[in-house]
Amino acid sequence: MVADLSFIEEWIPEQMDPGTVFVLENAGTLGEAQNPYWAVLSCPDCGSVGLITRAQFHGLEAMICGADDCSSQYFLRDGNLRYRQPS
Repeated sequence: MVADLSFIEEWIPEQMDPGTVFVLENAGTLGEAQNPYWAVLSCPDCGSVGLITRAQFHGLEAMICGADDCSSQYFLRDGNLRYRQPS
């Protein structure tokens, strides 16, 4: 399944609907040097907001929602969210 992403230019948490991305102004300066934090993503299912790394932003690593009651797993690919298929 594929879901659309929306990007916002300015950090306004109230505008973070599910599937919204905000690229950090200081992207690449926080977190591990090899894979720093790059953006904030709102879970496409529950809307929980969390940091994502450069590798996740570029579709190289999967993301798992960190909310207590959500376990969505997805990748960013070609400007869309692609849900990870169960194995």
